[in-house]
Order: sequence, then structure tokens, then C-alpha cells
Amino acid sequence: MIKPKNLLIVRTDRIGDVILSLPLAGMIKKHLPECRVTYLVREYTESLVKSNPYIDEVIILKEKNGKPLIKENVKLLKDKAFDSCLIVYPTFDTALISFLSGIKFRVGSGYRLYSFLFNKRVYEHRKYAERHELEFNVNLLRIFGIEEEVTPGKVSFDLKVDEGSLAEVKRVLSEEKIDTGKKLVIIHPGSGGSAIDLPVEKYKMLVDKITSLDNIEVLITGNDDEKDICKKVKGKTSAHNLSGKFNLTELTALINLCTLFISNSTGPIHIAAALGKFTVGFYPKILSCSVQRWGPYTAKKAVFLPEIECSNCTREQCERLNCMNSINIDNVFSKVKNVLISQE
Repeated sequence: MIKPKNLLIVRTDRIGDVILSLPLAGMIKKHLPECRVTYLVREYTESLVKSNPYIDEVIILKEKNGKPLIKENVKLLKDKAFDSCLIVYPTFDTALISFLSGIKFRVGSGYRLYSFLFNKRVYEHRKYAERHELEFNVNLLRIFGIEEEVTPGKVSFDLKVDEGSLAEVKRVLSEEKIDTGKKLVIIHPGSGGSAIDLPVEKYKMLVDKITSLDNIEVLITGNDDEKDICKKVKGKTSAHNLSGKFNLTELTALINLCTLFISNSTGPIHIAAALGKFTVGFYPKILSCSVQRWGPYTAKKAVFLPEIECSNCTREQCERLNCMNSINIDNVFSKVKNVLISQE
């Protein structure tokens, strides 16, 4: 059995993926308190891991035009003298980098063409969505003799809010004349293409209904590329379009101020769940992006799926049948209203 003393955890993909790997650090420290834990991530997700109390160091993957630089990353990892690495998100590039870095124990999936680059292989298919992504991640720790059972609501993400970013968020909210004494409801209508989204018209209907409630401020968030979507979702309502105003660290701080977070299957919904916020999510029935694998990992959630009958759903079929349009917004609003009332 491997007992790492200097462990590298590789998670060089997107926001939600990184969030769903954060509990690993605390679990490792619980069972192997002397083990040094380092995370290798991409630059834009650094803020999610750098303040975690169980992560000793964060390394940023060296890239050029979105492509990992093999020689530069190999040198970087060699200098750190890791004895073990856990490649939570396997790619050929990261597998090759770990191999060339001379890391003694390289843990990764046994189901890839390049799995020969790992010498400790895990044989568990994720594509069938037999369990949640977070649970798949936790199961990887068994190779270190670590057995942990997690359930929604019984797991610690240890996601911290940056105080400087929180101050900046409060400044912007004040500038936008947003009353933070009211309950803040965040609606995040984009997803960066990670799933099939609830149609914009449905979001508009939901915003119309929520803004009619008393003592509520509706905030619409998104990145620079999502400004047009956010503008359409706001329409002529009293909601506030905050798209493009916050970086990831600031968005995390903003989410921490809200009562309720609403979105498609996208990274920020996992931030909200990790911060203990009630989340409302819209998910397609496509197996690869199903709620069973990618839903918010929390007991405080409501998830809405297409209401039409379909089987063996694919992205092409979902788009052709306009499945997400079958979600009943009256049902969504009823749940939202009940949650907001219960928070009084």
C-alpha cells in the first residue's frame, strides 16, 4: 500500500471539477497528517484551492495557447521531488508530464490508451454515471488505504472567501444601488457549453416572477462572453445585470452573500453548493452530464429535468427535441418562493 509523503494532486480542468476534488485534501490530511499535499491546477482556478487549509502548495500548469508545455512542467515537478501523484483528471499531456518527472507512484485511470504511463491504475468507468463525480474522486484515495464515505450534506469542501474580494464585491453592489439588506438571489444563465442550458425565454419568465416578490434583489451573473445572454434574461425587470463585473474570486465572494443560487449545470453551482447555499439547477437527461454525476453535491438543492419522455438521450437529440424547454417554470418558481420563505 502506498503511503505518500509528498503528494501531487492533478486537476487541470474546469471550475466545477476542481471544486469536486477539494474534499480530497482534508481526507488525506486526516489519515496521513504528515503528508505534504500540492495541487496542480490551471491559472484561472487557482483561487479555488490557494486558501484551502489542507493544501500546502498550489502549482500552476505552464501553458501556451491552452496547451501544456511538456519540458517546462517536467522541470517544475522534478524540482519538487514528489513521491506520488494522483491524476484526478487524466489527459495524455498530464500523464506524460508525471511519467517524465520521475514520480515513483503515478495513480490514474486504467481505461485510457495512455494508461501505461500510470503504474497504479484505477479501474472504474465514470462515463456510466454510476455515482457522483465527487464520489469517484474519493474512491481514488483507496489506493492510499483511505476509506471515506461521503453523502450530500456530509462532506467538507473547505472553500474560503477572500476578504479583499468580498470588500470589492460590496463596493460594486453599493455602486449598483443593490440593497444587501434584502435576500440576494443569483441567476447564472450561462454554462460555457458544458451542458444543455435552460432556454433564455424560460429564464426571463423566472426572473419576471422572482422580481415580483418582496424583499428580494435578483442578481444576474456571467462572464464577459455571457453579457448578451444576461441582458436578455434581465429584460425590463428590476433585476441587476452584473455580467463581466467580477473575476472568479469575487464571484465566489458574491455567491457567499446570496440566499439562493440558480443556474444550469456549470462551475458556479458547485461553488454555491460548497459554500452551503441553496441551489436550484437545470440538468438535461444526457448521461455524460446527468445530475447523478454532476449535480450540486449538497442536501440543500432542487434540480429540474426535462419533463418530456425520452430514452438514451444524446446532446443531438436533446437539442433537436428542445428538451430543456419542457421544464415547467411555474414549478421552479413555486420551489424558489418556498425556499425564500423558509429563510425568513
